[in-house]
Parts: sequence; C-alpha cells; structure tokens
Amino acid sequence: MPVTRSTGLLALGGIALAALLTVIGHLEVNDDLNPWALTISDFAVSDRGGVIDVAMVVLALATVALLYGLRRAGPPRSHSGPTAELLLGVWVGGLLLAAVVPTNEPGTAMTTAAYLHRYASVIAFLALPAAGWLLARRPDLTSAARTLRALVLLSLALAAAMIWSAYPGDRMLIGLAERLLILTEVAVLATVAMIQTRPARADHGVVVPHKRGVAAWNGHHKSMIDEEGRVTPVRAA
Repeated sequence: MPVTRSTGLLALGGIALAALLTVIGHLEVNDDLNPWALTISDFAVSDRGGVIDVAMVVLALATVALLYGLRRAGPPRSHSGPTAELLLGVWVGGLLLAAVVPTNEPGTAMTTAAYLHRYASVIAFLALPAAGWLLARRPDLTSAARTLRALVLLSLALAAAMIWSAYPGDRMLIGLAERLLILTEVAVLATVAMIQTRPARADHGVVVPHKRGVAAWNGHHKSMIDEEGRVTPVRAA
C-alpha cells in the first residue's frame, strides 16, 4: 500500500532525525554533566528549549505517522489492535508533555512541574512496550513478531533496572539505564516502520485441477468443472 509505505519512511526519517538531535544535544551542553549518572531530561533542562526538547517532539510526530500507517493498513483481526493504537497515543502524549514541562535542575528539590514530567515519562515508557507486545499479534507484522517481543522483554528489564537505580540503587548508572531503555523502545518503533516500508505482496490465485464432470455450485448456478479449470453451465433437465 503506497500510503502505508510513505508513512513508514516518514516515521523512519523522524526517528533518525530525533536520534541525531539527541546526540547533538548531548554535545552542545556546556555544563559538566555525566551521561551515565544523569538522565536525558537532566541534559534537556540544562538547555531548555534546545535540541533535545525538539528531538522529543520529532519522535512523537514520527510515532503519529507510524500510527496513521497502522490504521491505513486495515483493521486488525484481533481486539488488541485498538488497544495498541491507544497505547501508542499515550506514548505520544507522554513524550509531548515531557518535552513541554521541564524537570528540575540536577541537585535541586523536585517541583510540581518536575513530578509531572517524571510521571509523564514513566507512563510513556510503560505504554510503548505494551503497545509493542500487542502489535506483534497483528497479521501484517507477523514477520517481525519475534523481534518485537524480544525488544519488549528487554525494555521491561531495563525499565526495572532504572526503577531500582532511581530508588534503592541511589541513582547508580541511572543515565545509562535510561539511554539503553530509550534505545530499545525506539527500536520497537523502527521495527514497525521498517515493515511498513516493504512493498505489499500481491496475492495470486492457485488453480486446483478437478476431475472431469464434477458438479459445483458457483453461488447462483450449477456448473461443470473440467480438468483444465473451465466452467461449463449445466442446464436443468
């Protein structure tokens, strides 16, 4: 489907651009920030309105393109389809909210805005793996089902590591855990987008030989089907 392929390419382009902007955002920060000990949000708040915030918006828009392609691909054959699309919408909303509402400066007390940013991020990070698991059930994503499930399980393990670091782990390597988590979850989006970019395969009918003189019903008329597949109407006696 041409529209679906276009949305897949658009989503891949958005994901690549978001990744590039995130790298630039890490390089442009002038403060002496440790990427292994501080989260991406800590880098973003140090450069408020900078490229990292833009990267989050771009990633959200790339997901919107992906979501549009999923809807155009046709209704899924299971009830998990609408739920997966809803969870992708939650991911988009969480990203946009986290981009607009900043966290607190590293080493300062948490503010209301910082808590809103934190929980918007948490909800987004949990919604995407759940959506990925449900998307693996779609018939049009069967070829990537094992990859999607593996990425989802890895992202959940990394999310657990990040939660441990944030609370009992005294934030040890929380920045590393978060970056690996984001990388894994973005890989879920990229996998779906790559499937969308593949050209649709046309269905071809298969001719099954029949014995001469076998009667069949075509829905309205009784007919005779010979060995070469020709159909000959049968007149009533």
